[in-house]
Amino acid sequence: MKINSSSMRTAEIILRLLPMGLCVVALVIMLKNSQTNEYGSLSYSDLGTFQVLVHANGICAGYSLLSAIVAAVPRPITMSRAWTFFLLDQILTYVILAAGAVSTELVYLAYKGDTAVTWSESCGSFGGFCHRATASVSITFIVSLCYAGLSLLCSAMTFQPIESSRICQSFIFDELGKPGAADLFPR
Repeated sequence: MKINSSSMRTAEIILRLLPMGLCVVALVIMLKNSQTNEYGSLSYSDLGTFQVLVHANGICAGYSLLSAIVAAVPRPITMSRAWTFFLLDQILTYVILAAGAVSTELVYLAYKGDTAVTWSESCGSFGGFCHRATASVSITFIVSLCYAGLSLLCSAMTFQPIESSRICQSFIFDELGKPGAADLFPR
């Protein structure tokens, strides 16, 4: 099956821009997340886990913008470019997934509490804060799905055979010019 490069490029650019917008939305929701009432005040900056989430969303939004610009420039896909995108996409996928996971745990504790460590639930008193935190974390998981899709797309581009590449040619023919591994993979 031959992959159409223009449709791959379009899909890649969309999958790079979509998480950027979602990261910015999740970041803004969390940055504005604070609540004050008769019990006191609570802000995202009071909780280190939410600060990590804000930083992770900011890093991913910046990376998504820069990588979309680079991907939009029409030029041939090289192995080094494909590998760079593949590795960076993998790293960012795990960064945003980890930030979302630890934030989910904090939101769970805010809703349910943990009596074993005397952590009482706080969403009864700070419901608005908890709802906004839940929205931000949910959007972050949608971003994780976008990055997972992007990682799959980049892995397809990275590991597809490039027939004109010297690397593939040296794999197909040994140094004597005789067929090498090519007969292992008939077309």
